[in-house]
Amino acid sequence: MGTDPRTKEYLLLSDFDQTLSFNDSGIALSELIGVTGFRERIQGLSNIHLVQQGGELAYLLLHDPEYRRVRREHLVEVGKRIRLKQNIGLLFELLQRIEGHRFFFYVVSAAPEEVIQSALDGIIPPEHIHGTRFRYDAETGEIESIESVPAGYGKVAVLDRLREKLNIGRDRVVYVGDGISDVHVMLHVSRLDGLTIAVSENKYLTQIARRTILSDNAISVLVPILEDIVGWDSARIHAFFEGHGFVLREWEKVRTDLLTISNAAPPAAAIAAGA
Repeated sequence: MGTDPRTKEYLLLSDFDQTLSFNDSGIALSELIGVTGFRERIQGLSNIHLVQQGGELAYLLLHDPEYRRVRREHLVEVGKRIRLKQNIGLLFELLQRIEGHRFFFYVVSAAPEEVIQSALDGIIPPEHIHGTRFRYDAETGEIESIESVPAGYGKVAVLDRLREKLNIGRDRVVYVGDGISDVHVMLHVSRLDGLTIAVSENKYLTQIARRTILSDNAISVLVPILEDIVGWDSARIHAFFEGHGFVLREWEKVRTDLLTISNAAPPAAAIAAGA
């Protein structure tokens, strides 16, 4: 049977590191291979703007001598150690149970694709995962080159390819992210009149994202989707969660205004009068 022509189709993309997980892939990898100073190296690359925000780990894996020993099996092992947010698989399932709506759920991240696929094995189909892809030397197994890095504008490119492939309307895109590397894609989704959801208190994102949701449970992003896209009120959303065995115990809507206030300089006329 085909899809009901009245069904509204949406593309939902989510970042991975600290969005679907609690860990940063680079930190987890550094701990695995015994390399220290990862944050300092990332900050150094950020300060000189050598690579796009989010693409620093890929650069280190290709150019830093201490990270050159990383092989595919290391990335797979890191994925097994990543601590995921609760109920990612259930989020994937529940998105398919919203009557009159169909959501195509994809993960797009600058984290190595092997890490994400390993972490989400049995939860999200590998063909729904877009991460940094490497080419490996056939003999030594070392990383030979980078095929693609979905960081910064790279995420925008993945989004546009998927939207074209799935024939999704420009205003039927949802993006979920947590950090500064998501700024470009969130601005792009906002320009398309889509829905942007921040899952952290990052000051750059919260000023851009249409909604901010803070929770350690992946299904929390259903709340803005059900409100802003499906059009349900809070009572029906509570009923939906309860119907699947969950209770929204604390749901506080808070608007935050970020202000910096300083003393104004006295007008020039006042200064002259007091002279």
